[in-house]
Amino acid sequence: MKVAQLGSGTPEIAVVAGVHGDEPCGVRAVERLLDERPTVERPVKLVVVNEKALERQVRFVDEDLNRAFPGNPDAQTHEGQLAHQLVEELEGCLTFSMHSTQSHAEPFAIVNGVSETAQTIIPQLPVAAMVETSDFAEGRLFTEVRTLEVECGLQGSETAAQNADRLTRAFLTAVGALPGDTMHRDLPVYRLTDVIRKDDADTYEVFVDNFTEVTPGDPFAAADGKKQVAKESFYPVLMSSNGYRDVFGYAAEKLEVLTTPTAAD
Repeated sequence: MKVAQLGSGTPEIAVVAGVHGDEPCGVRAVERLLDERPTVERPVKLVVVNEKALERQVRFVDEDLNRAFPGNPDAQTHEGQLAHQLVEELEGCLTFSMHSTQSHAEPFAIVNGVSETAQTIIPQLPVAAMVETSDFAEGRLFTEVRTLEVECGLQGSETAAQNADRLTRAFLTAVGALPGDTMHRDLPVYRLTDVIRKDDADTYEVFVDNFTEVTPGDPFAAADGKKQVAKESFYPVLMSSNGYRDVFGYAAEKLEVLTTPTAAD
């Protein structure tokens, strides 16, 4: 785990990259900050986490780090020990954690509860939506540390790396670490309601777009040509044919749209 800092003093803000070794976009954003060393108005901790997995260009070495929290110093897995170390390193910090996905090109945020912090900061980021994990947060970083998580774009793409840089700088501006202003956006909010599982098969297909409503009777995915049909309406999130080993993604409900305050407000 690589830990660095911008500014002097004890950081209350952290930027985390490389939780998964096959998602290098956030690492590039952190490296650019370290190269440029911008003057900050609040100290910022920068962490590149799973260096061993990054070197091997694999998602994890022994287990998914973002399902291993709180971890244990005596864990039998690399990620189990790393999770414990990261929680200690991030104590007292509001953390911005960057990921990428095989399912959706446009950035979106993932939170463990629509908190006041999330409602204040995330509409200032260049994201298309905010997703609340509901009952599907077990083992993730934000169960132990105050964390705003973002999916920066398609895994391994140059666009995801560029998005990670923009998102990081917008976050640091929103929390007062970098000078400047941010742009507030109207932001739809979704809550995960179910896992969409897939049978063991040789080929998988997805027929729907993430964050676009699926209505009853619509076919939304198939395994070896056998279609799955919606029994009730839902919004797909993180849906892809091969992003996960045993699930297509998640079903969600749309909660609200956070609107931009007017000047009169």
